Amino acid sequence: MAGKLYLCATPIGNLEDITLRVLRILREVDLIAAEDTRNSLRLLNHFEIKTPLTSYHEYNRIEKARTLIGKLQEGKNIALITDAGTPGISDPGEDLVRMCCEAGIEVTSLPGACACITALTISGLETRRFAFEAFLPAEKKERQAVFGELKNETRTILLYEAPHRLVKTLKELLEELGDRKIAVCRELTKVHETALRTTIAEALAYYETHEPKGECVLVIQGKSRREICQEQQAAWRELTVWEHMDRYLSQGIDRKEAMKLVAKDRGVGKREIYQALLDGQEP
Repeated sequence: MAGKLYLCATPIGNLEDITLRVLRILREVDLIAAEDTRNSLRLLNHFEIKTPLTSYHEYNRIEKARTLIGKLQEGKNIALITDAGTPGISDPGEDLVRMCCEAGIEVTSLPGACACITALTISGLETRRFAFEAFLPAEKKERQAVFGELKNETRTILLYEAPHRLVKTLKELLEELGDRKIAVCRELTKVHETALRTTIAEALAYYETHEPKGECVLVIQGKSRREICQEQQAAWRELTVWEHMDRYLSQGIDRKEAMKLVAKDRGVGKREIYQALLDGQEP
């Protein structure tokens, strides 16, 4: 019988956040695959875990995944851990999981610490709906494409950022998304944990004079649907009513239905559109 892959969440700062189940599995499996063996060895030594360790990281994620799958097919049980948090979230673990699923190998996840969820819950922003973007792309064109997608995102947005790039990213967020509420969460679960709940502009002003330290999670307020609707209506109003009507009439839509659509686009009543067309005025 094939073995099983265990995704084991490890602490993001405070070692007490590891679960009893994760500790048991790390002792019972045949092998632990770790993102950084040096970092993970400190964790394992702290809990006196002697299970053999091997590396699995961004630069060997496909080739090493094949090796690990071979061991799993031989009946070995393997635990996957990342430097901190839950494997598969913004790390190469997702490739190993996908390849295991394709090979018919059982995968299970042991819940535990996760930086993005920890930050979201203390942000003071809406938690019911959120969009996790992880680290922004380094390549300028891709980065602009992501900002374009986030500009009208109505869900709370979560980003990861390194301290030395924080000021640059805050400048871009202010320019691309406009000023809105943000929580800059850093050193989560550690002694110096902070959550700066403010606006993007104020966060930028603060970190321009205070050197950022520690990995950050940015929790950003989503755009309201009302604001998006107002912007769309303003864009439509740049057209005359007749130009707006022609957009729909040219698609074969009859006059009555076109008037309904124009009224909806512009946020006014159908009667106002009818009267404007009669009088040659703007509603």
